[in-house]
Amino acid sequence: MAVSAYILIQTEVGKASSVAQAVHDLPGVVQADDVTGPYDVILRAEAESIDELGRMVVSQIQLVDGITRTLTCPVVHL
Repeated sequence: MAVSAYILIQTEVGKASSVAQAVHDLPGVVQADDVTGPYDVILRAEAESIDELGRMVVSQIQLVDGITRTLTCPVVHL
């Protein structure tokens, strides 16, 4: 079963739109949207395992220019 997560992203001022477009094009990202509030972009990602998800966040998403902080929220099925 694949692991899904919502990843909440804070960006530098004025970078939300470019960050949303850049992360949307990454493998494993299902959807990315600009939002208002304490976070600037929220994306939904899927991976084969929690380890793969973590590697995606650290080695791909956090390297996108303009991102200052991420918060990963894995989806659970209760």
